[in-house]
Amino acid sequence: MAGQTDRRGFLIGTGLVAGAALGSSPARAHAERDGYTWLAGDHHIHSQYSNDAMYPVATQVERAARHGLSWLTITDHGNVPFAKYSVAPLVADIVAARQKYEDMLVFTGLEWNIPAGEHTTLMLAPGRNEGSLLQEFVTRFDARVNGTRDGTPANEAIAVQALKFLRDAVATGRIADALVLPNHPSRLGINSPMETRTWRDTAPGIVIGMEGAPGHQAAGLPAPGMARGRGLYDSAPGKFSFPGYPAESYRTWGGFDWTTATVGGFWDSLLAEGKPWWITTTSDGHQGCGDWMKNPVDRLDQQGYDDIPYDSAGRTFTSTGRFPDPVNAGRPIVEYSSFPPGAYNKTWVGVTGRGHREVMRAMRAGRMWVCFGDLVAGLDVRLRPRGSRGPGVSMGGTLRACRGDVVEVVVRIDLADRPNFAGFVPKLARVDLIVGAVTGPATDPSLLRAPQTKVARSWDVRERSGTVELVHRITVDGPFYVRVRGTDGKRVAPGYHGADVDPAGPAIDVAGKSDPWEDLWCYSNPVFAAVQR
Repeated sequence: MAGQTDRRGFLIGTGLVAGAALGSSPARAHAERDGYTWLAGDHHIHSQYSNDAMYPVATQVERAARHGLSWLTITDHGNVPFAKYSVAPLVADIVAARQKYEDMLVFTGLEWNIPAGEHTTLMLAPGRNEGSLLQEFVTRFDARVNGTRDGTPANEAIAVQALKFLRDAVATGRIADALVLPNHPSRLGINSPMETRTWRDTAPGIVIGMEGAPGHQAAGLPAPGMARGRGLYDSAPGKFSFPGYPAESYRTWGGFDWTTATVGGFWDSLLAEGKPWWITTTSDGHQGCGDWMKNPVDRLDQQGYDDIPYDSAGRTFTSTGRFPDPVNAGRPIVEYSSFPPGAYNKTWVGVTGRGHREVMRAMRAGRMWVCFGDLVAGLDVRLRPRGSRGPGVSMGGTLRACRGDVVEVVVRIDLADRPNFAGFVPKLARVDLIVGAVTGPATDPSLLRAPQTKVARSWDVRERSGTVELVHRITVDGPFYVRVRGTDGKRVAPGYHGADVDPAGPAIDVAGKSDPWEDLWCYSNPVFAAVQR
C-alpha cells in the first residue's frame, strides 16, 4: 500500500476503499478495565469559527461520535476576528451541541497562539464563566491578537503571565478547571526546552503535557493526496527556532513528534525529572477528508481566504469571525490533511465516572494512552510488587518500593478485532518496553537527552489473538519509570540515538511518501516507581 499513487491507493488512504464501514464506529467508544472506564477523545478540533476550517460545531461532534469518540474539545484559532466576533456564538453552539448530543462530552477550548511559542490547546471545564473567561483570555493573551508571536524574552514573559492568569482563575473558582497542552511542539522548532519546562513549572496541574503525535496525518499521502509532510511537518528552522534542535526534529517519526518518538530524547528528559508530563494525539480536524464523498450531490466546500466575500452581502471571515455552513458555499475540497476526528488519532482516558471534570482529572493524572488507526482496542500498563494479586499502579501513578525489591511491569493489550476507518483489521506485531532512570530536576533547562533511558525488552506478538498479557520483572535499585509502545512492524529503523538505545523504533517520515495506514503505532504514558527510604 505504501507509495501507491493510483486512485485506489488514494482511496485507501482516505478510508473510502470499498468495504470500509463508513457511518459506523470502527473502534469501541469505551472499555472497562480494573476500575477504569476508558473513553476515546480528541482535544484539538476546529469548526467554522476558525479561519482555515469549515464545519459547524454540531457537525464536528456528530463526526467524532460516528468515529468512536466520547469526548472532544473545539479549539478554534485565536486571532483578531475570533476575539472580536466569535466567542459568544461559539460557546452558544457548544452548549447547544451538549444538549443535542447528550452522550458526548464537549469542551470549550481555544487553539491558543502562546506568546513566543507554537499553537497550544486551552481546554476549559463547562460552567457559567467559560465564555467570559475565554473572551478575556484570547483578547489579553493570544499572540495573534496582541502581537506577541516573536520569540523574544518580553513575549516569553507574557506567556508566563497568561499561565498565571489561568492558574489563579482555577484557584479562585472563576473557572472550574483548565488544561493546557502544546500542540505539534516540534513543527516549527519555536517551543524551546526551557520554555516548555517554564510553562510546566509555572502552572503545574494545568500545563500537563503535549500533543505527542500531531493531527494532519493524511498530509503525507502521495499525490493525488496533499503530498506534504505527515502532520504538516515539512518546515525548517526559522529566526526564533531553538538552535539546539536537529534537522530531524522538523519531521515526524512514525507519525509522532520527534520529542516523543526519540527514546532517550526530550520527552524522556522530562520524565527523568520525575515530574508529570503526558502525551496525547489529536486529529487537528479542519476539513472533510472523505466524509463529503458519501453524498456527492451536496459537496462540502471550504472558503479559501479570510477576506473573500462568501455571500451577496459581502461578509467575510474577517468581518464576522465565522464561515458559512459548508454546503455549496465556497470552493470544493481538492486536497486535505486531516482525517475525521476519531478516524485515525485517538487519545484514550481512564475515568472513574462520566463527566467533563472526570475526563480532565484523568488527563491530569496521566491515565492516557494514544493510538493510530485503531491498531489496538485496549492498552493497560501497570507496576506492581512481584506476586501481588492487586491491580497495581496504572499509567500516571507511582509505585513505592524499597531497593532490592522485585516489581513487575504488567502490560495488557486487547488486540484489534474489527475493521478500522481504512477498512482493514490492524495487526499488532511488536510491543516495546522502555525503561528510564529518574535522576531529578534538570540542571540545564535546555536539556534534550535522558541517557539512562532505553528499550529494555521487546515482545513479538504477531501470532497472538484476543487479549495479550506481557510481564517483565525489574529489581529496584533507584527511582525509575516505564512506558510502552506498540507497532504494526511495517516501517521501523534504529532510533535517533542509535540501535543500542532503540534497535527498531519509528522511522523518520518522508514528505509526500508517507502512507499513515502502513505505519501504525500506539504509546502509553509512563508509570513511575519511587524508592522508599
